Amino acid sequence: MTGAWRVNRRRALGLGLAGPLLVPLVRRARAQILDRLSFNTDWRAEAEHGGYYQAIAAGIYRKYGIECELRPGGPSLNIGQLLLAGRVDMIMSNSFEALTFVREGAPFFTIAALFQKDPQVLIAHPGTGFDSFEKLKGRTLLIGNGGRVTYWPYLRKKFGLSDSQLRPYTFNMAPFLADPNAVQQGFLSSEPYSIGQALGRPPEVMLIADAGFSAYQETIAISRKLATEKKDLIQRFVDATLEGWSQYLKGGPETDAANALIKRDNPDQTDDRIEYAVKVLNERGIVLSGDALTGGIGAMSEGRWQAFYDQMADVDVFPKGLDVRNAYSLAFVNKGIGRPT
Repeated sequence: MTGAWRVNRRRALGLGLAGPLLVPLVRRARAQILDRLSFNTDWRAEAEHGGYYQAIAAGIYRKYGIECELRPGGPSLNIGQLLLAGRVDMIMSNSFEALTFVREGAPFFTIAALFQKDPQVLIAHPGTGFDSFEKLKGRTLLIGNGGRVTYWPYLRKKFGLSDSQLRPYTFNMAPFLADPNAVQQGFLSSEPYSIGQALGRPPEVMLIADAGFSAYQETIAISRKLATEKKDLIQRFVDATLEGWSQYLKGGPETDAANALIKRDNPDQTDDRIEYAVKVLNERGIVLSGDALTGGIGAMSEGRWQAFYDQMADVDVFPKGLDVRNAYSLAFVNKGIGRPT
């Protein structure tokens, strides 16, 4: 029995309250108790995390009996290690990490996929004609280490590209801006905006997901133990998160409080950046496409997971023979929350 109940019970008895007067006091004490959960995002606060902030700002988590501690990530924070060490309940993850858990025999898996499309993009200068993956042969490609071991092997094989085209990407736009023939990696809702501001017009943006790359992104990773032992609590967290995303994508004054929290946690986020991010997330179907059109926000399917694994095994990113079913659970999603009408 909780401390909150014991304290209120002692006070009630000490004041001589009894019978019917005690009942509402006890109910109020119990009603104030919330289940605590911690969730670590993969980067600093931004509109790409808006659904979580909306669920906090609009009181959705509290409606579901949850006190959610939302922890922003950052460039020097290894949130996967935090999950493995049990220092956070859940993290924002992706399909690659889920399959890595399977390969390493780690007791973690994915329970929801907020982004049906991976928002990673390749960006070219406007007016250069480099507006499709088929036109990238021979071009300088600025791609970081992460991309080189995830989507790059897929693109290289599908479009006949070469490792000799690669140059380091250091999260600095200067090399790209100085070379009109260069193509750099980015995130749909971030770098294209900054580049457009620097160039005075929008760049060419190629969404890697549109090339057939089928990874889920911004997934929720959790330990099997927690998902099993507190299934009801985790279901409430997922439902509340999906409701938060459904509200946030609609924009309007109802999301002002969530955006204020984002700007509080990351002052680099401005109203125009947030507005741009929400716009492209909606326009390109990052959240509402694929499985989400029938199963609702966060939906996943066995076929999609298998197809992604087959893509990655085909280019030797993962070994053949993994049981991809160990990478995920469909128990918490596909319930129609936020499904387009």
